[in-house]
Parts: sequence; C-alpha cells; structure tokens
Amino acid sequence: MHICVLGQGYVGLPLALSAAEAGHVVTGYEPDRERCDKLVSGMSYVEDIPSDRLKAVLSSGAYRPGSDPKGLKGFDVAVITVPTPLTDRAPDLTCVREAGRTLAMWLEPGATVVLESTTHPGTTRDVLIPLLEEGSGLIAGRDFHVGFSPERIDPGNADWRLENTPKIVAGLTDACLHRVKTFYDSVTDVTVPASGLEEAELAKVFENTYRHVNIALVNELSRMAHTLGVDVWHTLELAATKPFGFTKFLPGPGVGGHCLPIDPVYLSHHVKARHGQTFRLIELAQDINESQPDYVVRRLQDALSSRFRRSVHGARILALGAAYKPGTSDARQSPAVQVIDRLRAMGAEVVVVDPHLPDGSCRHIPFAGAASGESVADFDAVVLLTPHAEFDLAQLADEAAYVLDTRGAMAPAPHVERL
Repeated sequence: MHICVLGQGYVGLPLALSAAEAGHVVTGYEPDRERCDKLVSGMSYVEDIPSDRLKAVLSSGAYRPGSDPKGLKGFDVAVITVPTPLTDRAPDLTCVREAGRTLAMWLEPGATVVLESTTHPGTTRDVLIPLLEEGSGLIAGRDFHVGFSPERIDPGNADWRLENTPKIVAGLTDACLHRVKTFYDSVTDVTVPASGLEEAELAKVFENTYRHVNIALVNELSRMAHTLGVDVWHTLELAATKPFGFTKFLPGPGVGGHCLPIDPVYLSHHVKARHGQTFRLIELAQDINESQPDYVVRRLQDALSSRFRRSVHGARILALGAAYKPGTSDARQSPAVQVIDRLRAMGAEVVVVDPHLPDGSCRHIPFAGAASGESVADFDAVVLLTPHAEFDLAQLADEAAYVLDTRGAMAPAPHVERL
C-alpha cells in the first residue's frame, strides 16, 4: 500500500519507518524544508531513530520524505501526526486543520485517513471529517474511510516502542475500523479496537490525565512530608511494597514534554467550553504541577540561606539537565528550564549542563561542558533537574558543597538533599 504520514516528528517518523520496513511504500510529508532536507540526506533528528535505520529505508526506496503536497497523490492510507499545542491555554488544532485541507485535495474513493494527534473527544468527527468532505466532495464512511488511533510514543523508552505497544484503533463505521485495524496490524504486534472514535480520543487524554493527577499528588505529598520532617522517598518505597491497589509515582521539579502539561488541558477545556462544567481534579493537578518549579527554587533558596547564609542573588549554581526527562534531548515544556529561568531572574549565575542538548538548542540557555574548565566545587550549589545516565552522581556527591536532588536519584547525605 501507499502510506502517507503527515508530520515527521517523534511520532510520525517512527511510524513512517516501521510502515516502510513492513513492506509499504511510504511518503513522509514534512512541510518544514530544513527537516525534510535532513531526512533526504539520511540524517535523523529524532533520537529514537538512528540515522542508519533511516538510510536503510531510503536506499531501499520504501521511504520517500518530501515537503511537496503532490507526493500525497494516490495514497491508500494517510496518517496525521501533527502537533496539537496550547495557544493562550486553549487547544490549538491549526495543524490538524491544515493537514485535513491538504489531504482533501488528494483524497480518492476507497482511501483511509487516520488521525493520531492527541486531541479532545469529537475532533475526528466534528473537525477533521467536515474538512475532508468539503475539500474532496466525497462522503466519509461511504466513499472513504476515517479513523482515530492515539499515539503512544514514549521518547527514550527502549523497552516500549511503536511495534510492541498495544495500539488502540477506531473507525467511523465498522468498515472504517476494519481498514484502520488492517493497516496497524501490519506495523504493530497488538491492536485494540475501540467501540467509537470518541472513546478512543478520550482514552488517550485520560491516560495522560491519570499520570498528571498522580504526579501532582506525590508532588504535594513531598511538600507536606518536608514540612513534617518525613522522608517522602522512603515513604513511597514502603508504600510500593503493597502488591495490589497502589502504583508508585515519584515527585519531581514538575511535568514536561508535549503530553502531561497539555493533554489534560484539552480534556478540561473541552468539557468547560462545550458543557460549562469544570473538571476540578485536572485543574487542581495543573495548579500543583505548574507551581512545582517555584517550589524547587524556594527549597534551593532556603538551603543557601540556612547552610551558607547567602541569597540566590549572586550565587553560582550548577544546573544538571534541561530536558524534561532523562535520556532525551526534548526540552519542550521542561520544568528544568523553568527552574533555570526563575533562578536567573533572581540574580543567580546559572551554568547548565545537558549532554543531550547541543549549544543553542534550548531557548536562551548557554550550555557548559567539561571544556569550560570548571569543576563542581566551583559552585555554591548544584540542582539536579534531569538525571541523565552520563552524570557521575558519585563524583557529584564527593565534590559538591550542596546538592538539591529533585528526582531522588542520589543517596541522601548531609550535603545532598532530596526534594
């Protein structure tokens, strides 16, 4: 089959390559010319995709990246994997709409269109389908097939990949579902049919809402435990010994990436805008997690004051990690960046080290490495924000005057304080 994947980011590129490796002829549509040129040259900008894997499907002719919409002509299945960000704290479906209009120009009878982009329930039916019908003159469910299959990509996770992560599939009609399932059966090990489009859309945003709420719970627990003088990390280890009815979540400097800070807002905003109801638990979790970077700064401020009788203003602070999670270069919505911004706004001199982020790749953050000639001992304090495997935590514990470990990655010590 001729498969078109619109958007060649951390979701679209793995799908496109997996489809090509499964025997399909794949067009990877990427309107960003700079990105497209990199793909054509065999250079992967997605960490989970080695350039050698990209070059292999390029050389076989099974994968054809391009920025010209004409490359979409004659597609059997088109999958939309474009961003769905927040703009002014409201869902922004601009990219989905643009993708729908573009596909409509090349939509032919019998073809299938699948939306993978995370969104609120009703988007496929109420937003995408009307655009496809208007632009093509065809009728969804009669002349062409439409489905929704939420992405479940976890950047940096080597254990759960596209191929072995169960894939939810949904269709407008039974025939649509059959077409969608048939395609994903060719690239994934397990497909899970949903009873309807909205159920699949809701499942995706709820998966991340579940994590968001539980992370907020342990973040607030960590604050309370600190006030009480109780070791929250040991408390969580004890609770995790219960073999039923408990899932262990860990505190941190906040939530980041595309999913957790954004997906739950899609759900709460949609419910409020359409029905005037407030999803109170999501909004409370959002408040807690968004305030966590400020809490990290306060803890660091208190430590500098009580231990060294100095303020954050003028202090030299080493920040380890700027990506939102270990093992990746993804700094989108990163709470680490927010901590760094706040410290600098308070007058601290902050040097940031992140081996996964090249110079200048993260907005207004200068990165320092071993070449700078500085040692950990040259700083008044260290804040461990993202515990990449490249960091030598044992050496850090030996050399640092004080460490605030926001991830519980280090053993507690008189000069090492866990959040």
